[in-house]
Amino acid sequence: MSTTTSILNRLDINTELATRILMGFIQDNIAKAGMKKAVMGLSGGIDSAVSAYLSAKALGPENVLVVRMPYKTSSEASMLDAESVIEDLGLPSLTVEITPMVDPLIERFPDMSRLRMGNIMARMRMITLYDQSMAEGALVMGTSNKTEFLLGYSTIYGDSGVALHPIADLYKYQIRQLARSLGVPQAIIDKAPSADLWVGQTDEDELGFTYDEADQVLYLLVDERYTTEEAAAETGFSHEFVSKIWERVKANHYKRTMPNIAKVSRRTIGHDFLYLRDYTGRHGSV
Repeated sequence: MSTTTSILNRLDINTELATRILMGFIQDNIAKAGMKKAVMGLSGGIDSAVSAYLSAKALGPENVLVVRMPYKTSSEASMLDAESVIEDLGLPSLTVEITPMVDPLIERFPDMSRLRMGNIMARMRMITLYDQSMAEGALVMGTSNKTEFLLGYSTIYGDSGVALHPIADLYKYQIRQLARSLGVPQAIIDKAPSADLWVGQTDEDELGFTYDEADQVLYLLVDERYTTEEAAAETGFSHEFVSKIWERVKANHYKRTMPNIAKVSRRTIGHDFLYLRDYTGRHGSV
C-alpha cells in the first residue's frame, strides 16, 4: 500500500454514524433558532448536494428550500445536476439569476480581476439567500467542507457567511464517502469540483494541487498535530509544498472566526461573555 493510500484511509469515516450526528446537529441548530426550515444554495456540486440530502433527512424535504443562483457564464450542466438533486429529494426550489444584480458593479470597474468578480458573485448569492431566509423564516445553511475552510478557499460574507456549517468538519475525501452513502447522483460525485465562477474553472486548477493531496497534509497538520517537517516525511511531499499549505491555513484564519473584538471591558463579547446557548445544554445549565 502506498503512503498516499495509507494516509487517505486514515480519513475514512463511519458514514452511518456521521449522518446521525449531522442530522442531529441540523435539527438542534434550527430548533435553537426558533425555526423549522433551512434555505441553502444548490450549485450542482457535491458539497451542496450532500448538504441538501442531510438537511432533507433531518428536517423533511418540505422544510428545505434550495436556491439555484446562476450567473450568465454558469455551466448549464451544473443547473441540470442541481435539478437532479431537487427531483430526487422533492425539494422546494427557486432559480434566481444574479447577472443583472452583479453586472452593474463589475461594469463600474473595467479592469476588475476574475477573483474580484467571483467574490461579488459569492456575496450576491448570500444576499439572495438571506433575503429568502427572512421571507421563509428559514436558517441559512452552509455548504463548505473542511478542506476549503482551512485553505481559505471561500469568500468572507459570501459562501462562508452562513448561520450554520453542517459539513465544515469533513474533508473533501470524506464528503465523497458520505455522498456515496447518502445516494447523491454519481455524476455529481465524479465531476471535477468547481465554484463555477467562469467557464472552465475548477477548484484544483485554481488551487494548484488536488484535494486528495491537500487532505493528506491537512489531516496530519490539523488532526494529528504533526509539524510541517513530520508531515512532509510522512506524505513524501516536499517540505516547501507542506509549508505552503500550512501558510494558507494560518493566513486565512480570520475567515473562520467572527470579527475579533478588542478587549477593553471586564466581560467582552466572544472572550469572557458567551451567549448562553454556547455553553448550556439543551436541558440544563452549567
